[in-house]
Amino acid sequence: MTNPQLGDWSSFEELDKLQQARLPELLDAAARSPFYRTRGVPATLAEAPLTTKADLRDAYPFGLLATGREHLATYHESSGSSGAPTASYYTERDWLDLAERFARKWVGITPADMMLVRTPYALMITGHLAHAAARLRGATVVPADNRTLAMPYSRVVRVLHDLGVTLTWSLPTDTLVWAAAASAAGYRPGADFPALRALFVGGEPVSAARKARIAALWGAPVVEEYGATETGTLAGECEHGRMHLWADRAIFEVLDPATGRLAGAGRGQLVVTPLYREAMPLLRYNIEDDVEVSYVDCPCGWALPTVSVLGRTAFSVGGLTQLGLETLVFELPADLGVLFWRARPSGGRLRVEIEVAERYRTAAVAGLTAAIGRAYGVEADVVGVPPGGLVPHGLLTATSDVMKPRGLFAEGEDWDKALRYY
Repeated sequence: MTNPQLGDWSSFEELDKLQQARLPELLDAAARSPFYRTRGVPATLAEAPLTTKADLRDAYPFGLLATGREHLATYHESSGSSGAPTASYYTERDWLDLAERFARKWVGITPADMMLVRTPYALMITGHLAHAAARLRGATVVPADNRTLAMPYSRVVRVLHDLGVTLTWSLPTDTLVWAAAASAAGYRPGADFPALRALFVGGEPVSAARKARIAALWGAPVVEEYGATETGTLAGECEHGRMHLWADRAIFEVLDPATGRLAGAGRGQLVVTPLYREAMPLLRYNIEDDVEVSYVDCPCGWALPTVSVLGRTAFSVGGLTQLGLETLVFELPADLGVLFWRARPSGGRLRVEIEVAERYRTAAVAGLTAAIGRAYGVEADVVGVPPGGLVPHGLLTATSDVMKPRGLFAEGEDWDKALRYY
């Protein structure tokens, strides 16, 4: 079956009909995998139990494979940020669906674009996904993997500037480090990179306040993406700043962890059933991300549910949340220059460190202390550290230190790097 394109329906009712029409093929595909064949595939999705991350780990490596291995295009594993990694795999047809979903950016991806991909290319899907989507739309890709010593921040800044990069894909935090590295190199992020027209971000929770600061720093819109290695892209941001679930490509439900009930909307954990998967069908897969889903009309015209991604329990401590604290940090006046922070409970109080220049330190510390007190009713020990205290200056200015293995060295030359390749 050909995947439907965005816009092939005009209402939530038509969207539901599209989903239901695809379900029988999906259930048939699931029955071909050892995992679901053993568990038993129900006649309807409503009868299916949840598939969990533990199920994926127990089925490692190919227990969920529904095709012959000769049909696979790629094999991936998750980052393991919330536990042991999980395996996932895709056929060429799966990859077309993956790339099409990622490419649904309201700013567009065109052959005229040069797109810097600054996320891992290894077993995780993220770098490969952006690369495939950019090539699908004819853009030029700059493969700037963020897990290689061959691409330090100084080189990222040079490439952004000299190549006239127009689009980027990275963690939100990385865009702030680029800005610091650009300043260290003598550039003005908002003025000296005129070709840059949008920054695509994903992979970590990001508040509206931080997105606004990033956009202001670079003078370009920040377009958020949401997904997982096991599923690919699940949602994207429209031009009005709302995140829309790609419900033409997957069925989304919300789990109430307290009751175990599933609903089509509301607040809870996101459960996803991808509708177009050959290699690894998933039925009611619990992403374990805390979300809020609603079906409301949006000025953008997309008849798609709206999602707010609240993060995971790993991003909260007691009554504090990372997004909440981040919002307070980035609501400080921009001219104080606070970009980097960290926090943790200490001795019954909250200790927060922010990187800030000495001339702004008193105002920044006082402002954040008061804001935390108002928002959470707790006393915080906010400490200002000098620039470089959280993100070392050497990280921003370091150059490539990559060599191929070698055995012969000149007299007096450092041969401790013999046979190394890094």
